[in-house]
Amino acid sequence: MSYDLIIKNGLVITESGDVHADVAVRSGKIAAIGPDLEGAKEVIDAKGLIVSPGMVDIHVHITEPGGVRAEWEGYETGTSACAKGGVTTIVEMPLNQLPATTSGESLKTKIAAGEGKLRVDVASFGGLVPYNLENGGIAEQAEMGVVAYKCFMGTCGDPTLKGDFANVDDYALWEGMRQIAKTGKILAIHAENAPITDMLGKLAKERGETKVSQYVATRPVFTEVEPIRRAIYFAKQTGCRIHICHIACPEGVEEVIKARAEGVDVTCETCIHYLYLTTDELDAIGAAAKCSPPIRDKAAQDGLWKYLIAGHILTAVSDHSPCTFDLKDKPNAFDAWGGISAVQNNIDLFFDEAVQKRGMPLKLFADIIAKNPADRFDLPTKGSISVGKDADFVLIKPKSSYTLKADDLEYRNKFSAYVGRTINAQVARAIVRGTTVYALGEGVAKKPVGKFILR
Repeated sequence: MSYDLIIKNGLVITESGDVHADVAVRSGKIAAIGPDLEGAKEVIDAKGLIVSPGMVDIHVHITEPGGVRAEWEGYETGTSACAKGGVTTIVEMPLNQLPATTSGESLKTKIAAGEGKLRVDVASFGGLVPYNLENGGIAEQAEMGVVAYKCFMGTCGDPTLKGDFANVDDYALWEGMRQIAKTGKILAIHAENAPITDMLGKLAKERGETKVSQYVATRPVFTEVEPIRRAIYFAKQTGCRIHICHIACPEGVEEVIKARAEGVDVTCETCIHYLYLTTDELDAIGAAAKCSPPIRDKAAQDGLWKYLIAGHILTAVSDHSPCTFDLKDKPNAFDAWGGISAVQNNIDLFFDEAVQKRGMPLKLFADIIAKNPADRFDLPTKGSISVGKDADFVLIKPKSSYTLKADDLEYRNKFSAYVGRTINAQVARAIVRGTTVYALGEGVAKKPVGKFILR
């Protein structure tokens, strides 16, 4: 039997568990898994490494086409960071680009902007905004191949910029859910109570507050939990499948658990930064760690870990939301852009924190980073190491300590809340459909082999 590639001698995380085995690849697909496979054009020795399915990160922002945001993050830099971090597939958010992805035409514009630049595979969310409810924009995006939709209950977008994203009011959320339900696709929701958080932030600034920790205090837990409840109730009324994005508190997860017990088709995600950082660290880090919902206290973090390990949280994502230095370098944290540049450190941080520090089984690790999101978001060729799936792998070098430097980052703007942190694992290699896109010591491959995924 002849193969294009065999990965030998690694500890392979399959759908049934971890096993010492070889994995063979032919024509970009996994062709065989077993001992002592032979007959390949290329052989990779994975001795001492964990062979995991490549990560499927369902929450990544790329700002191309960008307009006035063109310098935030491009496809080349953003997907290079994914490759270096072992993320082999992303589902890209519909906002922060200009125009935002809210119609079939804007989806075409985005795909054209990324052609020939992708280092990993990219699927896309479509947008639900108040202005695309009456022009067929929801159905049009489904026909064009978005894998799901995204909306903001929290404030977003710049109304002075033509084509920018916009948050929904209750009517737009309800009507959008009615239309999305007809497509059978999922609506992912940023759930924050905008009127309350906006006013609390305004009052804090008027009091002269400037710190990131003080920003956190203006977004208390109830401002996350209340809109989650509202979204779930609307989902019950409309039959829309929903997914709650970046839950930062265990109380939010508990709302999802209750709704699922009642038969609501709802899942949720958390972010790796919520599992790694806590509020008391933020002022020392500065605005690079500002995001919304905010990074909460140790008790919240412990609750998220409990629910993640118990299987109540679908996946842990990056919510990679980059910007330029000037938008973060503000004397007042309330004026800084709220987003964390994070996708390059999904795997190493999460493997260290989950597997090495907390004893998470390797199969659960692989389910969280790959299988669960691929299954939920209709990516049938992704997410697991099994015969017939795309040959997407991340090879992890455990107990391999390094300190992250800004120069290590592939981002267009080289800053992150994780710079200066020591991480005790490394991505040794990332492979997309049988082709190495990153190797430790060699860097990111120059040839862009990634593709857009349309469903």
